Amino acid sequence: MPSIFTRIINREIPCYKIAEDADNFAFLDINPNSKGHTLCIPKKEVNKITDMDPEAYESLMRFSRKIAIALDASMDCLRVGMTVIGLEVPHVHVHLIPLQTMADATFQKKEQLSPEEFEAIAAKIRSNL
Repeated sequence: MPSIFTRIINREIPCYKIAEDADNFAFLDINPNSKGHTLCIPKKEVNKITDMDPEAYESLMRFSRKIAIALDASMDCLRVGMTVIGLEVPHVHVHLIPLQTMADATFQKKEQLSPEEFEAIAAKIRSNL
């Protein structure tokens, strides 16, 4: 059964898309730690980052860096944190989280955003790519 992220890539589930290339896809996390929290994923469904072949791993990291630079230019933050963590979706995903404090990286504090706020944030990030 395809992961929820594969279903997002296949446009079966809507998302607030930031960008995609031939191998990777970026979209806003719908349960964000902070405004602008973005997920970068490989289009090929792989459960663990250590199972990725070196080329796919490097491609995902380059893609994530590009998105992180746009995110940093778009959001009022001290830095953009990057983490690969999570057991809830068996599909590699890089979290890019705009940070003001370390609490933003704990996955304990969540932002509540309207669809309009998500759309505005996604548009702002896309404009800085």
